[in-house]
Amino acid sequence: MINRVVLVGRLTRDVDLRYTQSGNAVGQFNIAVNRNFTNANGDREADFLNCIIWRKSAENLSNFTHKGSLIGIDGRLQTRNYENKEGQRVYVTEVVVDNFSLLDSKASGEASGKQSANHTQNKPQQNNQSDPFANNGQAIDISDDDLPF
Repeated sequence: MINRVVLVGRLTRDVDLRYTQSGNAVGQFNIAVNRNFTNANGDREADFLNCIIWRKSAENLSNFTHKGSLIGIDGRLQTRNYENKEGQRVYVTEVVVDNFSLLDSKASGEASGKQSANHTQNKPQQNNQSDPFANNGQAIDISDDDLPF
């Protein structure tokens, strides 16, 4: 049987990181995934999916993302049920995440507020002449004879 889910979307809130009694990290979050088509009004709708991630991956996701982060996840669908306080049976379907990828650039992550971008703006630009790969604003002249292929 095959049960694989691959999604790309944005976190709707910060990862809710908790620990089990045995000390395992578990993170719960929602991801908003845009649909590929528009509705009758011409608006693009999104699906909001419950996700769960375990152990070190949960800690890493919590540490390196925030609400609005663009991530890719790979996992499987799982259903579970429990009895709520009123004695009713509640069924939950969620994505159990095996792997994730951070899809935001570092610059956009800093600009969105998790990290302050001020420390990079206050640094003076340095032109290091000893670095042949430093960007000094001039075009690089490369002939065909300089290429190894």
